[in-house]
Amino acid sequence: MPDAIDQYARKRYSKLLHGNFAAMAGGPEGEDFLRDLAEDARRITDDELEALFEADWRPRLTAAWLIGADRRTEWRERIRELFLESKLVFAGQGYCFALARFGTLADAEILVSYLDRYLAQPTLRYDQQWALAALHHLDADLRTAYTSRYLRPCGLWESWSAANSTDLPFHKMWFDLLCSHVQRAVHAADVRR
Repeated sequence: MPDAIDQYARKRYSKLLHGNFAAMAGGPEGEDFLRDLAEDARRITDDELEALFEADWRPRLTAAWLIGADRRTEWRERIRELFLESKLVFAGQGYCFALARFGTLADAEILVSYLDRYLAQPTLRYDQQWALAALHHLDADLRTAYTSRYLRPCGLWESWSAANSTDLPFHKMWFDLLCSHVQRAVHAADVRR
């Protein structure tokens, strides 16, 4: 379904990648981008989402952000499957966002499964910092402490991050900011309805 890719992914994947849209979030271009994201998240059909998931990482990244923005939890299992197999670069960023937006213990458990698998392999640099930031976000919302198991001295995060330069405090703050921008856009779309 190339139309779904043209309509939803081509115009926005580069802004979703790494949360690049946050750099323009305060201005009119950023507001337009977030408004369109929230509206398209409601508009896109399940068939169109499936078509995006059948394509490369760009449409998959986009599909996950749209699913997360509209909190379409019926896609949780599909996201879990794609996230744990991690066959394509960058798509996991969107999966982390969607799981954080769903906001349940089941979503935290998916992130834990991912981190258990991929933090134990320091030579693989996938979406580990996104997953830990998403889990930290869920810990704050759910009042849980899943991240503590990774952050203890000599824990999985320490060994993985020693092999992979990363700034976890910044990434946690960045992830929370991205979620906040999307939540604000979704709320504004609700008010306009």
